[in-house]
Amino acid sequence: MISRMKTAVAQLVGGVASGAGHGSNPGGSAERCARYPYSRPPFLLLSPDEAQRAADHNSRPILVPGQGRKKLLPWDAGYAEVINAGKSPLNEDQATREVVVVESRNPRNSTGPKTINEDGDNIDKEGNGFTFHYWALFDGHAGTGAAVMASRLLHLHICEQLRDIVNILQDSDVPPPICLSSDPEAVTADGAKSHEHQGDWEPPTDSESRFLLEKEISHEYLVIGAIENAFKQMDKQIERERSSYCILGGCCALAVIYLLGKIYVANAGDSRAILIRNGEIIPLSNEFTPESERQRLQYLGYLQPHLLGNEFTHLEFPRRIQHREIGRKMLFRDYSMTGWAYKTIEEDDLKFPLVYGEGKKARVMATIGVTRGLGDHDLKVHYSNIHIKPFLSCMPEVKVYDVKKYEHGVDDVIVMGTDGLWDVVSDREVADTVIRVLSSCDPDDPNRFTLAAQDLVMKSRGVLKDHGWRLSNDKLGSGDDISIFVIPLYGQT
Repeated sequence: MISRMKTAVAQLVGGVASGAGHGSNPGGSAERCARYPYSRPPFLLLSPDEAQRAADHNSRPILVPGQGRKKLLPWDAGYAEVINAGKSPLNEDQATREVVVVESRNPRNSTGPKTINEDGDNIDKEGNGFTFHYWALFDGHAGTGAAVMASRLLHLHICEQLRDIVNILQDSDVPPPICLSSDPEAVTADGAKSHEHQGDWEPPTDSESRFLLEKEISHEYLVIGAIENAFKQMDKQIERERSSYCILGGCCALAVIYLLGKIYVANAGDSRAILIRNGEIIPLSNEFTPESERQRLQYLGYLQPHLLGNEFTHLEFPRRIQHREIGRKMLFRDYSMTGWAYKTIEEDDLKFPLVYGEGKKARVMATIGVTRGLGDHDLKVHYSNIHIKPFLSCMPEVKVYDVKKYEHGVDDVIVMGTDGLWDVVSDREVADTVIRVLSSCDPDDPNRFTLAAQDLVMKSRGVLKDHGWRLSNDKLGSGDDISIFVIPLYGQT
């Protein structure tokens, strides 16, 4: 146990290890092919030669959409990316930009024409559906398989979940029904049976009514539930198909969905989104790391100690405990505590901590540095048979921003970035860079948001200097993959 933990600790700086401890080939077949072959985002329009140059870990060229071909993303959104400095063989980030049509499962008129205007938010002429705009970043680890697959499919899962509530969302005056059922006896939102049998319905008595109380559920929460379910279905699909296809590793997922005048930001991992409005910074996501989710992880370990494999403790101590310290008092905390207290050290306290390390070096079971995301179904503690997936959640936190409630200027944007950006650049530095770039451009220049994204990548990557990437202040630049969207808000209501 001790030697295995020493090996695990030695690998903390390098991140999640692949190979023996990861179990990346559960089917035992080396001939399994990837369902979706590795590639860079299609909207980059890279030629084969450009794709090859983009993979150079030494030069690390910055890529933007359709270089030299005037290809712009919808809303003129900006995007830029760069590969890591040798951390992994391939760029494990993936990005997606889509406009998705959502049709009702039971359209009122399935033959009605469907229209999508420049905003991409029109309901069709017969009221059978709508569209949503979608931007997403997937930060892969221990392989590209999960990130590539999620980048191809997550928006389709969101669409599928939204199909159940198309008619509800279109009618702002009608509350959501409790049960969507084809049963003519089904109860509707007002407590009555469906209209075919309303003549037979009798109101509940006073003694019954308290059991029929209903919660008022807003349309906003229906959309949030659809997004949450979509993440769960995406994770289940990766789990289900990993034995048939080569789906390596896992990925953090950050998605921005613009739907019916509101922006939904769903984050599962340590990527980040901020909104810059009139120079003010508004956080749109929280990072999920072993430190930020320590209490959730410890509580699960407390409730289900068998998940710890008799080799980990759910308790946290300021440092590793030595055998000679049994019987002494030491500071500790458990899932119920934010502060620290003293306890007498026992034999069980010598086990390795469930959450170990600080900052970017913090790991769950000395293996993985993020606690939410997609995939990782075969991830195990190094050189053991202890599965880590039970401690990793695929559930995103979803925040909502009502675009229609605010007047936005021409420089108001949302910045989405993987942790390769935020590890070395603060929110304020990002905002100042974006404001500087946008203010120096013609407001009518559709390329200015890509220029802002490109400048952010340059600022966080740095320049090659003395065999290392350095920032302008001579500190180390990001050696990680970096992917950034800059999404304008002006005129999008």
